[in-house]
Amino acid sequence: MLKTDAAPNACLTGECRRAIVSPFFRPRRYAAWGIVCLTLSAGALFAGRPATQAGLERFNSLIGEWRGVGQPRRGSNRGAWRQQGEWVWDFRDDSAAIEYRVNDGKLVRVGRLTYDPDSQAYRFLVDDAQGVERTYAGRLDDKKLVVEAPPDDDGAVNRITVTLLNDKRTLVLHEQRKAGQQRFSRVAEVGYTRKGVRLARPGGGQPECIVTGGAGTMQVTYLGKAYYVCCSGCRQAFEDDPAGIIAEAAERRKQERAKKN
Repeated sequence: MLKTDAAPNACLTGECRRAIVSPFFRPRRYAAWGIVCLTLSAGALFAGRPATQAGLERFNSLIGEWRGVGQPRRGSNRGAWRQQGEWVWDFRDDSAAIEYRVNDGKLVRVGRLTYDPDSQAYRFLVDDAQGVERTYAGRLDDKKLVVEAPPDDDGAVNRITVTLLNDKRTLVLHEQRKAGQQRFSRVAEVGYTRKGVRLARPGGGQPECIVTGGAGTMQVTYLGKAYYVCCSGCRQAFEDDPAGIIAEAAERRKQERAKKN
């Protein structure tokens, strides 16, 4: 029997959880129970997006395409390579994340950055160029995100530092500490320069992204009115629910004005 006084996510196990995660899942039993679970848990499951998005908005300056140069040794072109990077908002499943996509890279193929409002920590799920998947965790200190992964099977610990220099320059440093060592050693650093020109800067009185408040670079329309978004992920979110996104933006501006007063 289902206890209605249980915690909101307590019933998100077994068949009910799989029904939410996969649209192709067909539970063999307890169909009515699954519907009740969805009703009780959907709000709690998706209620955290605004807080998660707010934590990630500190990385709005990353959104867009970048040209990068990787250097194993600082100031040396020996072993260096060129790569393309892109940071894109992702609102799948009504959650908020920022995807990091790399072409021609030697260290990372794709990454997904998320934020936990409760612990105020960031998680960076990375699939590297060799197909190894690691989950990094850490915090943002001023304009420097430092995340560390648990030890590999051989005891080596990997660390990534993303430094937000400005809206045109970003550094991504990869380091490793082998088993038995006390200090991290440099693997390589990728210096990124923004590709193209930004149409706006946050707070500059120019177009801003209706979804995140960052710099608007692409125009979208709804009911004959023009709005701006910063990336393909935000454009998809706007197209999926334009009225809801516009309402969220209005509420966000209202809260910003209240903080200033």
